[in-house]
Amino acid sequence: MNNANDLPAVETDPNSRMALKPLQLGKVQVGFPIVQAALSGYSDAPMRVISRRLGAPYTLCEVMLDQFLVAVKDRRKNRHFLYIWDEEHPVGGQLMGAEPEQFSAGAVRLVEAGFDVIDINFGCPVKKVLGRCRGGYHLGQPDVALEIIRRTRDVVPNEIPVTVKMRRGIDDSQESRDNFFEILEGAFQAGVSGVTVHGRTVKQRYIGPSRWEFLAEVKRAVGEHTILGSGDLFTPQDCFDMMEQTGIDGVTVARGAIGNPWIFQQTRALAEGVPMPAPPTVHEQREVIREHFRLAEQVYGERCGPQMRKFGIKYSALHPFAMEVRSAFVKVRCREDWEAVFDQWYADDAPGKYLDPSIHQVQNDCG
Repeated sequence: MNNANDLPAVETDPNSRMALKPLQLGKVQVGFPIVQAALSGYSDAPMRVISRRLGAPYTLCEVMLDQFLVAVKDRRKNRHFLYIWDEEHPVGGQLMGAEPEQFSAGAVRLVEAGFDVIDINFGCPVKKVLGRCRGGYHLGQPDVALEIIRRTRDVVPNEIPVTVKMRRGIDDSQESRDNFFEILEGAFQAGVSGVTVHGRTVKQRYIGPSRWEFLAEVKRAVGEHTILGSGDLFTPQDCFDMMEQTGIDGVTVARGAIGNPWIFQQTRALAEGVPMPAPPTVHEQREVIREHFRLAEQVYGERCGPQMRKFGIKYSALHPFAMEVRSAFVKVRCREDWEAVFDQWYADDAPGKYLDPSIHQVQNDCG
């Protein structure tokens, strides 16, 4: 697995007129404009490293609560939350909370931990998050949202970019639309380096299609400011289609990257104008999953089993016997169980499968 971060200086394919421009967030050079989103419960350090090695130029950690960051002690059982490997940089830390003052204090903790970008989550649609006035709730109160942005930008060192993740509004009312654009405009005035927009409303959660045409409207409204898109990105072609149809500056791959880090390798190939790589073979999958497990052991120790079981379930979608392998991973409890799955299902090489979006509709990107 090689870590390639240079942007191919060619169009997405021989028939396309769209040339990819290198992505930059403030002073942070990202390069290739297809990155890994923050994924609640998933985008920990081991997942981010695997994605980086397979072509993601930039990744975001799973969203963290401001009050947790302010109170958390530097102990072994907690270290996975702020764990960063040297090879990850640049890496973003995503933050969510309710009160502006505590929010900015949490941002300081992420800076101290070594994150290169601080990302503010105004997009999470989960009911318990909204009930605590966090995430997407702020899209309904522009004054508080902008106060959070300004305080965060004020306490974060100038050389570290601050970005924002938003949905297109609480709902499709005119008031919600007005609030969205008030926050968007105010965010750039406050000095944010980029905004990621998910094309669904908070009330939609993950039901119905993401409205890519709204992303085009946003990009026209902000001009040269950086806009990234999110929502319904499950294949490499989805990523290029979103950028070409909307004119945005980049995309963040969320659910489409869980158990499928090869999507970044595949998008780079298409950007270079070469044919889509074949899906990873069974042995190629085995190599990556074993390395993912090894990295997880370094971070979590013997406690990595439950964390890795959910990844194994996602990885199984690319196996030629996907349902059987999924059932085997569901039963995994310890390292011996993992080895048994490898012995039974990954010993013999065979062609793999591309991700089927229809079986990957899980709700775990908190935006």
